[in-house]
Amino acid sequence: MENNNPTVYVIEDVEEMSSLMSMYLTKSDINSVVFSNAEDALEALKTEKLPDLIILDLNLPGMCGFEFLKTFRETYDKALPVVIVSARDADEDIIKGLNFGADEFVTKPFSPRVLVARVEANLRRQALTTAKAEETLSFGEYTLLLNSCVLKKGTVKIPLSTKEYEVLEFMLKHANETLSPEQIYNNVWKVSFGDLTAVAVYIQRLRKKIEKDPMNPEFLQTIYRKGYLLKV
Repeated sequence: MENNNPTVYVIEDVEEMSSLMSMYLTKSDINSVVFSNAEDALEALKTEKLPDLIILDLNLPGMCGFEFLKTFRETYDKALPVVIVSARDADEDIIKGLNFGADEFVTKPFSPRVLVARVEANLRRQALTTAKAEETLSFGEYTLLLNSCVLKKGTVKIPLSTKEYEVLEFMLKHANETLSPEQIYNNVWKVSFGDLTAVAVYIQRLRKKIEKDPMNPEFLQTIYRKGYLLKV
């Protein structure tokens, strides 16, 4: 792209849907590159600069959205925002998408304006994270780099997704406080309603990265009937 606007990959096999998303993104000064299948998107990633965000359908021909997301996170970037847009709205699909590294899950049918608002919110958070002067928060052997979405254990980097970073940062800023799922969701997702199970999903994902035994956490503790506490 020749301008400096953010670029979004739209991976969607229904042409009417991808055209609608692309039109609304363009109206908001966001470049869009459309792919009708996951394989073409992965091929483009080999030679092109990474986009700023990916909008991903799950029911794609050939490689499904889950497979693409797993491959992308393992091969390219663990922190770049990914928004799943899918007609599949079962809890199992939402949880699976989050576990594979998605940052948002939007169910079809949806309002294009709402989708673009979510895209813009993720882009703003990513830009703010990148632009911050380097600050750190520490616990145990770990140091969280506030401007790069990276967790370090000593000198070893442990990359975090955008939402993993935001959950951990919020909990670190309220270390040793018991936080309810509602408090975490309202402050990280910035909405007062939604699927609170997302909080538990991200707590489990963080435990797998920072705890020696995720089943018996030393840092991210569950406080019965109250919520979660990050012990420092």
